[in-house]
Amino acid sequence: MGLRLRCKIFRLSKEWMWGNAAAIVYGLDKKGGEKNILVFYLGGGTFDVSILTIDNGVFEVLPTNGDTHLGGEDFDQRIMEYFIKLIKKKHGKDISKDNRALGKLRREAERAKRALSSQHQVRVEIESLFDDVDLSEPLTRARFEELNNDLFRKTIGPVKKAMEDAGLQKS
Repeated sequence: MGLRLRCKIFRLSKEWMWGNAAAIVYGLDKKGGEKNILVFYLGGGTFDVSILTIDNGVFEVLPTNGDTHLGGEDFDQRIMEYFIKLIKKKHGKDISKDNRALGKLRREAERAKRALSSQHQVRVEIESLFDDVDLSEPLTRARFEELNNDLFRKTIGPVKKAMEDAGLQKS
C-alpha cells in the first residue's frame, strides 16, 4: 500500500529566500496575534520586497514586488563614477578604461558602501591605483545618499505596490 501526497511545488529564488529568512527568524518566537512584516531586500543585482503575515508562528507570504534591474552593484557603480570623475579632475587621468584600476576601485566602493551603513564617513584608500598614484579620499554618507538618491526613490514604487496588493496602508 502506497501513500500519495499532493504537494504544490514552488520555485523559490535565492534572493527571495535570503530576503525572507530574516523575517521568518524574527517571527519564530513571536506570539500574540497577527503581525505584518515588510521584507526589504536589496541584493547585489536585484531588489525584492515581500509582505509576510505572522500569526502565532504561522507564516503567510502576501504579495511581493521588486526590480530585477536594481541592486547593490548599482550603488557601487555610482561610487565608482564619482571617484573616476574626481581622479580625472585632480590628476588629469581617465581610469574608466583601466580594468586593473577599475577592479580595485570596485572592491573599495563596495567596502565603503557597506561601512557607510554604520558610519557617517569612510576613507576610500587604494594603494597604487594607477601610475603609482595612491587614492585616499573621504566619502560621507550624505554624499553617498546624494549620488544614489534616484536609486533610493526607485524602491518606493515596489514597496507601495506590494502594500497596496496586500491591502495594507502605511501608518
